[in-house]
Amino acid sequence: MDISLIFKIVGIGLLVSVCCQILSKSGRDEQATMLSVAGIIIVMVLIISELEGLITLLSNIFGF
Repeated sequence: MDISLIFKIVGIGLLVSVCCQILSKSGRDEQATMLSVAGIIIVMVLIISELEGLITLLSNIFGF
């Protein structure tokens, strides 16, 4: 795992939180909710791709 993954997750979190605050203040709560769900999905995709690499590495090490 690389430190850049952590920076990507933090960056996405900051961007989503700022945009959600702006949308909430302007009265667009539904769009803010959808934006936060989209942010969570993006982060999950990043984590799943890293987990796929980890599982592949473990299967190669232990010969599964």
